[in-house]
Amino acid sequence: MRALVQRVREASVTVERNVIGAIGAGVLVFVGVTDGDSNDDRDWLVHKVVNLRIFDDDAGVMNRSVRDSGGEILAVSQFTLHASTKKGARPSYSAAASPEVAQPVFDAFVGALARELGRQVPTGVFGAHMQIVLTNDGPVTLWIDSATRE
Repeated sequence: MRALVQRVREASVTVERNVIGAIGAGVLVFVGVTDGDSNDDRDWLVHKVVNLRIFDDDAGVMNRSVRDSGGEILAVSQFTLHASTKKGARPSYSAAASPEVAQPVFDAFVGALARELGRQVPTGVFGAHMQIVLTNDGPVTLWIDSATRE
């Protein structure tokens, strides 16, 4: 599993002109699933996202997690995180899991996030064309891949 994590002041996802999910201060996480992603990959990534110390403490040092800071998480499925640009100008998405495989894995990821965070985690609509609006805070943007554990 891959995740692009962004610290945000606010973020929302819209489908067909309807806001489907929105958060205030917290984390926007784009998630890409590939074939072979395991429950261990999911659990490792969930723990990492919830516990990343990317929020300022009282001294202005990034020493608090989204949970510590009382922040929210918005999760959006994004198969393009598994794009390969190795050959030609058109990205290949063959490493991304099929929707039939990816959706239950993504749904389980969101459920695990909610359990670990202790609150609901809004999402977009799996497979839909979405518009994401965010105010990146920092900016703080991190790329995490469960395959390399970094």
